[in-house]
Amino acid sequence: MTKLLIVDDEAPFLRALALSLRAHDYDVTTAATGEMALIAAADHKPDAVILDLGLPGIDGIDVLLALRAWSDVPVLVLSARHMETAKVNALDAGADDYVVKPFTFNELLARVRAVLRRRQPAAPQALVETADFVIDLPEKAATTATGTVKLTPTEWRIVESLVRNEGKLVTQRQLLQEVWGPEYETETEYLRTFMAAIRKKLEPTPSVPRYFLTEPGMGYRFVRPDAA
Repeated sequence: MTKLLIVDDEAPFLRALALSLRAHDYDVTTAATGEMALIAAADHKPDAVILDLGLPGIDGIDVLLALRAWSDVPVLVLSARHMETAKVNALDAGADDYVVKPFTFNELLARVRAVLRRRQPAAPQALVETADFVIDLPEKAATTATGTVKLTPTEWRIVESLVRNEGKLVTQRQLLQEVWGPEYETETEYLRTFMAAIRKKLEPTPSVPRYFLTEPGMGYRFVRPDAA
């Protein structure tokens, strides 16, 4: 039975949605706050999360960022917020889809099925090869034509996060939370320093990066321009 975690602070809505989803054979756990959501996600290991943004205490975006620090569980964001920036922030933080309240239950079911399908790809690629280096994700190793590259643990965590999200923007805030923790989410100078070191070790021309690109004011992206 597919396990869902629903996070919403509106008790009647939460109860009704949980009952409807259980009637469609989903195993549903609920949480009314961000703090409760993180505990439930760790305890129950849901197959997908339905997350409201407007939560008391820890905001929905912060819940999403915290989840993404250790989990790739599909997250479908629900919100009454119609502003484009709210949608962009949620997607940049790692949401898989976004539905604005009010919505029909059939639409929600379709969206849940869609995010579950998208998160059932083939086994993740173990070796990520470029014209200049190879990243071995299971072995946590990087090699170039001259041999093994000595990456520090922090450098490796940054490289791994970017490589696993190939082609996607990984925001500064997301990287800082994943690598250093929530208390460092504004320390963008940390990222600039470590990205410079990573490029020096892996890029053929560090001052003109081909693979580890900066999206000014937003974050970083790993690309393989030589890939087919």
